[in-house]
Amino acid sequence: MFQPKLCIALQGYSRQRLVQDIGAGLTVGVVALPLSMAFAIASGLKPETGLFTAIIAGFLISLLGGSRVQVGGPAGAFIVIVYGIVQQYGVANLVIATAMSGVMLLAMGMLRLGTLVRFIPVSVVIGFSNGIAVLIALSQIKDFLGLSVPHMPADFVGIVRTIAAQANAFNPWALGLAAGSLLLLVLWQFALPRLLRASGWPTGKLSSIPGAVVVLVVATLLTALLALPVQTIGTRFGGIPSALPALVWPEFEWATARLLLMPATTLALLGAIESLLCARVADGMIGDRHDPNQELMAQGIANLVTPFFGGMPATGTIARTVTNVKSGATSPVAGMVHALTLSVVILVAAPLAFHIPLPALSAILMFVAWNMGDWRAFAALQQFRLPYRSTLLAVFFLTVLVDLTVAVEVGLLGACLTFIYRISSLTRSECVLATPSVHAYRLHGALFFGAVQLLEDLESHLPQSALVLDLKNVIYMDSTGADALQSLAKACQARQVRLLLAGVSHQPLDILQRTGLLAALPKPDLLADMAQALAAAQAPRPVP
Repeated sequence: MFQPKLCIALQGYSRQRLVQDIGAGLTVGVVALPLSMAFAIASGLKPETGLFTAIIAGFLISLLGGSRVQVGGPAGAFIVIVYGIVQQYGVANLVIATAMSGVMLLAMGMLRLGTLVRFIPVSVVIGFSNGIAVLIALSQIKDFLGLSVPHMPADFVGIVRTIAAQANAFNPWALGLAAGSLLLLVLWQFALPRLLRASGWPTGKLSSIPGAVVVLVVATLLTALLALPVQTIGTRFGGIPSALPALVWPEFEWATARLLLMPATTLALLGAIESLLCARVADGMIGDRHDPNQELMAQGIANLVTPFFGGMPATGTIARTVTNVKSGATSPVAGMVHALTLSVVILVAAPLAFHIPLPALSAILMFVAWNMGDWRAFAALQQFRLPYRSTLLAVFFLTVLVDLTVAVEVGLLGACLTFIYRISSLTRSECVLATPSVHAYRLHGALFFGAVQLLEDLESHLPQSALVLDLKNVIYMDSTGADALQSLAKACQARQVRLLLAGVSHQPLDILQRTGLLAALPKPDLLADMAQALAAAQAPRPVP
């Protein structure tokens, strides 16, 4: 059912809540301004691409989404993927890949697959999040040092080689400005509130001013007033347009578009994971519960529409969502106000962006990359078993050194194999009786393709007269498990050994009925519990 959270949130909506949402939206809009441009530039696109994405996708995600307070827009998680697509296929095909990912997200939501995203193991999520954070920070070293590199490679080895080859030609002014911006950002975020609290000064007003905005204003003023010889948005991109985007249909070739299926799938999966994880964080902060399927449909519509208006892939963003919550947002109206705020900035203040220095934006992105990674997970690895450690580290190194798509595929495959092994190891048989004539076993766990060896072992050690299986504690049986049980029944029939089943219920009962095994068994050989089955096994066999 298509029901945006906005419809529910507006019930009993008051003037006080409207004022809160407008205030939160204005604050988030200010925060989104530097981040949106920085994400776009780092992705190999023009700065206005990020702003257009924050405006259009941000408005649509809030209007149609399944969360009260989630704010959508360009995200750091997409930088590596988008940059690779732009370098390999061009901007026109990025539009197609983004639209394809939007269709996939919309389909996922309509098919009610939102809850399935939660089944992705945390080791995979942490591994590729930390890997992306490393790649984002690495990609910003060029602007941090002020290097003049026309075409930066997209892979880890290529980036490292290029930076190493050009390191001697760094711009000291750019390095100083970037280092100062990063230091100011760290001090504003962490040290300043502590100093103010220690001195007894109120911290409420200062803490409400985002550090990224402070850095952007200070660095821009220094660059303009001192005429620092560093690259700015104006010198590299000619500034940003002071008009809202118009619909543009890109030129592309179907032969190339067919190659975009895998990148588009990666964008869709990453967008789904990022947005739903962000929505869960928001739920914990406001005590609400989001609708994951509605959220995916909103993300799909946003990514289907935005690229044709000059945008890039979008998803729910944790930094802006947390800022939205802390600023007092009560409904999706705040996210819509954030988009409108950015629209006004483009229409009114676009010329001011000419002097924004790129080293300052690189410092902001490095700080975002640091906050994006869960670095404590590496320190805590020793607390976990080898499969968890192996999966997390494999995904991390594959993300950094090879490719995000390969990393996620390997991570999910490893997690699935680990899960199968763990569940199969929990499936066991307990010997209740073992005489030359009668064997009785109580089975526990799941009889599935990874645990059929247990039944095969029973088949190779059949008794002379009767085999009793208590399936009361079998919680699940798949078709392979049912087939193995049928094979056991045929072996018993061939050796004239009576097979008695006890305690079959729920899902195992259903699949045994559908496979015809229960119909093939004599009615006296299906018992309610182990006691009845043992008594029947030791009694004379009934004459048909």
